[in-house]
Amino acid sequence: MLNVRINKELEKALENLASTRNVTKSEIVKEALTEYIKTQSSTPYEAGKDLFGSDLSGIKDGSVKYKENIRRKISEKHSY
Repeated sequence: MLNVRINKELEKALENLASTRNVTKSEIVKEALTEYIKTQSSTPYEAGKDLFGSDLSGIKDGSVKYKENIRRKISEKHSY
């Protein structure tokens, strides 16, 4: 078990949120701590991996096979 002291403003905001969401204050604190720990313990790669390779080109391995992809595009452009 853990006890935490918070200021009156934060406690009031927590009470309002709990009331609005119809959950306990403990549930909100647990959810917030879980998210905080997840983001703080991840590597920079883990934090952004959902963004890597997500451009609109449709080429998922563009950074790995960029020379091959350039050759292919040139070849496609000049094939008659």
